[in-house]
Amino acid sequence: MPADRPALTPFHLAFPVDDLAAARAFYGGVLGCREGRSAEDWIDFDLFGHQIVAHRTLAASQPVAHNPVDGHDVPVPHFGVVVTMAQFDALAQRLRAAGVRFGIEPYIRFKGQAGEQATMFFRDPAGNALEFKAFADMDQLFAT
Repeated sequence: MPADRPALTPFHLAFPVDDLAAARAFYGGVLGCREGRSAEDWIDFDLFGHQIVAHRTLAASQPVAHNPVDGHDVPVPHFGVVVTMAQFDALAQRLRAAGVRFGIEPYIRFKGQAGEQATMFFRDPAGNALEFKAFADMDQLFAT
């Protein structure tokens, strides 16, 4: 990590779901997130060291827009984590084995260029869009 960049600290994200059992099965079972505290209407998960909280709500998920990127319709909003290439490959295999349908199949962006990265998009059972990325060289995370 470059000296001018501070060590990363965990982020916190709260997001809506309509079914806590489905969220528990997806985030805990499919993604392998350790479960933290929970209550009748929410569950904390450890997503690669970050705290995400599935909150049950009866309100519909927010409308999703799309932004064209590399010929794909990238869903906005979305969230996820930058992982290692090995973690990315293992996660893609895990998602395929669980029958998760990709909105954007795993592929390499900017091949041979600054910021070369693997990326994939999929949705949780509540329709929340997730993106996971990996860089062969993490120092390229903010490459221009």
